[in-house]
Amino acid sequence: MRKRIWPVAPFAALVLAALIATRSDGKLETIEQVIPGVWFRQGDLDRYGHCNNAVIEMKDHLIVVDANYPSGARALMADIKRISPKPVKYVFDTHHHGDHAYGNALWTKAGAATLAYKAVADEMRRVEPARWRADAARRKDVAELNLDTAEPPKQTFDQTPFVIDDGTRRVEFHFFGWAHTRGDTFAYLPKEQVLCTGDAVVNGPYNGFGDGNAANWPNVVRKAMALKPKHVLPAHGPAGGPEILSGQERYLTEIYGRVKKEVAAGKKLDDLVVMTGGQPSGLKMSLPGSVKNWIGARTPGQVEDIFDEITQGKPRGEITGK
Repeated sequence: MRKRIWPVAPFAALVLAALIATRSDGKLETIEQVIPGVWFRQGDLDRYGHCNNAVIEMKDHLIVVDANYPSGARALMADIKRISPKPVKYVFDTHHHGDHAYGNALWTKAGAATLAYKAVADEMRRVEPARWRADAARRKDVAELNLDTAEPPKQTFDQTPFVIDDGTRRVEFHFFGWAHTRGDTFAYLPKEQVLCTGDAVVNGPYNGFGDGNAANWPNVVRKAMALKPKHVLPAHGPAGGPEILSGQERYLTEIYGRVKKEVAAGKKLDDLVVMTGGQPSGLKMSLPGSVKNWIGARTPGQVEDIFDEITQGKPRGEITGK
């Protein structure tokens, strides 16, 4: 997830604080078993910028979902030593953003093969090293790797589902289209009905549209829903069940539909959001209470990105110069 930084209006700050308070379950930066042989580690996005991780046990090795930032990778490596003696063979990048892929170099150094859908590697090569340098300027864990740019995944695939099956467990990697990024890919365990979503699905006010395709994103989530998972492990926020998918789909549909309706009525961006110092800092438009779990301080920026996408007639991820 790419972070947009803007001043937060008092109302938005209160909303975000309330949402964080309701999720203060003491499980951040802690690894827990979801089902036998599958673990979930909820990263602390607000303090460390970490994404969530999943660890999947195979017969002779482990698969990790998302490389995380370097500090998140190191924390996960330490946790893995406590839960299993098996080596990590694969680290799967769900997409190219720093909190999901900048730890790649640490995993390959430790002997794992980094793995991703081809579009993920393509996006990393397209946007780096500029984003890497920006993160290195503000993050010690990135800077101390002393690399010129992010390390792309070493192994890629361009047909999905891509399958890893060792006779004891089957893991499928699905690409359903452009959502949060051009390469969003899901990891799914069909027998156990466990779905690891990457940033295509989050559980809380963590969505980011900067590299996205807001019009198509709900379609991607619907395709993931068709897998009928029982356990949903999102990229940010607590794990849960299929209600996370349905809530995310509803939020994406509602926010895009509301902005589109306002644009059709001739509204300008400053009719929809409060602007402070040239940045969106609060909401003027309303969203239904049914999606409040996904509303927070980032929502005004999401409205701006969707507004740009609709008014410029192309996915936000194709718009440059911002």
